Amino acid sequence: MEIALSGRAVVTGAASGIGRATAEAMRDAGADVLAVDRSAEGLATLGGMETRCVNLVDDEQRATLIEEASGSRYLVNAAGLMRMKNILDFTAQDVRDIYAVNVEALWELTSGLGRHIPDGGAIVNLSSVSARLPTTLETAVYASSKAAVVSITRSFAYAFAPANVRVNAVLPGIVNTSMQDLVLEELARLRGSTVAEISQARLGMVPLRREADPSETAALICFLLSDLSGYITGQAILQDGGIVTG
Repeated sequence: MEIALSGRAVVTGAASGIGRATAEAMRDAGADVLAVDRSAEGLATLGGMETRCVNLVDDEQRATLIEEASGSRYLVNAAGLMRMKNILDFTAQDVRDIYAVNVEALWELTSGLGRHIPDGGAIVNLSSVSARLPTTLETAVYASSKAAVVSITRSFAYAFAPANVRVNAVLPGIVNTSMQDLVLEELARLRGSTVAEISQARLGMVPLRREADPSETAALICFLLSDLSGYITGQAILQDGGIVTG
């Protein structure tokens, strides 16, 4: 069955990676997409949708976006920040910076836009399989922020259920994006290894023995936004090739 979306949609982190693939998939499914990112260069290469260059950690810019996009039917919070260090080297400022994007901005958009989403609308928040795995200590702050996303999702799912607005989270695993390339490079540097060795070890954790394409995650997000998933809310759905099961 073909997925169909209708109405205005806000997608953050839309200039690249999963956010970009999602914005394009939602456009192709019929949504009127407002693509949001801090990268004007990345947004300029998107077609068939409205774009807005926004720094989501800036209170005024975020508030303006919420005001302009009020009444949208869909929201996808895909913007994210990752910073990698030895777990004992993270500073309080690192925590503040990562949480400002991954938690604070997501909370404000979910709250500010979610309360005005019409009956039958939906929100999808991007978490990560790292929220369930402690094995990559160099991403510990990022992982903790993505665990917070799962909790936020559950709370707003409960809060918005009386309005028939659903809220779910997707937890991708290893996805072929520019962020993933940076992860491999930084892990190799921090561990004194090579990108090839790190990549092989990470893929060795995946029962399906491959990474995902961003289009696969975008397809799952579109499904969760559509009426086909009308009885699904408050869920944290893993899409990790089987790394975490059950």
